[in-house]
Amino acid sequence: MIMKKVMMTALVAVAPFFYGCGEKTDVVESGTYQGVVEEVEAEKTEIYVKTADDKLLELYFTDKTSLTQNGQTATFDQLKEGSKVEVQVEKVGNRLDPVAVKIME
Repeated sequence: MIMKKVMMTALVAVAPFFYGCGEKTDVVESGTYQGVVEEVEAEKTEIYVKTADDKLLELYFTDKTSLTQNGQTATFDQLKEGSKVEVQVEKVGNRLDPVAVKIME
């Protein structure tokens, strides 16, 4: 019984470490970056963008995020994995808010 409790405690203690290793993202300074969409999570209106300098940005769209393609407003479902994008982000603490996302192709 004691061994079982020790194993459960150890499992709970290391679980956040393993969870955190799955999706390592980076926080960059506010600015404009170009990259490629690595993943689209439509239900969360979230995208992951890999930049040219190998940073992985996790971006949750807000009501204020503008999305355009060829100078015109685009819809979230036009974002696809592998799309080249230019993102303007604002760093808020350890979070990046996408101000503008342009689909480049």
